[in-house]
Amino acid sequence: MGKHKPIYDPSSDCGDYVVVINAKHVGVTGRKREQKLYRHHTGFPGGLKEATMEQLQQKNPEKVIEKAVSGMLPKNRLRQVRMGRLLVFPDGEHPYADNIMKRYDTKIPLVTQPID
Repeated sequence: MGKHKPIYDPSSDCGDYVVVINAKHVGVTGRKREQKLYRHHTGFPGGLKEATMEQLQQKNPEKVIEKAVSGMLPKNRLRQVRMGRLLVFPDGEHPYADNIMKRYDTKIPLVTQPID
């Protein structure tokens, strides 16, 4: 969303691109892999389709991440614009490796300074 930028405005999208890798290795707790259902309707009578998380992850692992992030975003006009900035890849290989400025896959060191 670009909240760290000085030109931030909640009614406009001034955010950055987000690259997610290794989407097919997403882990969940409990029995969510077998019990969580993703539903969509084709638009035809009787066209309600259901797929478990396991089936969706085998068929299209990017969709699991995209649906999770889409559900967390506010339901307004900027939702699709922000989703367009989300780039999800099933493996560790992607064409944006040179453009990444910040990585969040490593452990962030805790820097402590003594109080004088």
